[in-house]
Amino acid sequence: MLAVCKWLQQTPVGASVRESLWLFPAVETVHLLGMVALVGSIAAFDLRLLGWALQGQRVSTLAGRLLPWSWAGFAVQVVTGAMLFSSEAVHMYANPAFRVKMILIFLAGAHALVFHRTVYGGVAKWDESRVLPMGARLAGFVSILLWVGVVAAGRWIGFV
Repeated sequence: MLAVCKWLQQTPVGASVRESLWLFPAVETVHLLGMVALVGSIAAFDLRLLGWALQGQRVSTLAGRLLPWSWAGFAVQVVTGAMLFSSEAVHMYANPAFRVKMILIFLAGAHALVFHRTVYGGVAKWDESRVLPMGARLAGFVSILLWVGVVAAGRWIGFV
């Protein structure tokens, strides 16, 4: 894996991002905007599941409005994250904060998949309720914790 990281770092994209005066900060800025779209839309949905916000919104309607923003933010994150990673792949490979971030992203994705295949399947029964089932509330709480962890680990990357 280290050999792949060394190769990736020497690709034109990796070298350009690393060596350019403006490219790294520009890509990082777009990465942060993607994070806002991704984490912001997920947090809004999770807060609805918890019953802490947007209680007048049907869960399914809110999901329909926010999911495109989540996917768009995720796409931006993947592209810009790959560019940032390629610029310092060897360093990131050994960075514990980066590894924690990747594990948390994987767990958040697995959590979302399980939620949508299990709890969310019964949304028609509780769609308009102010207080949602415990499974939905627990899913919202776990999701928020995971995404706060992703953001925190991402911030720690530069300090480890």
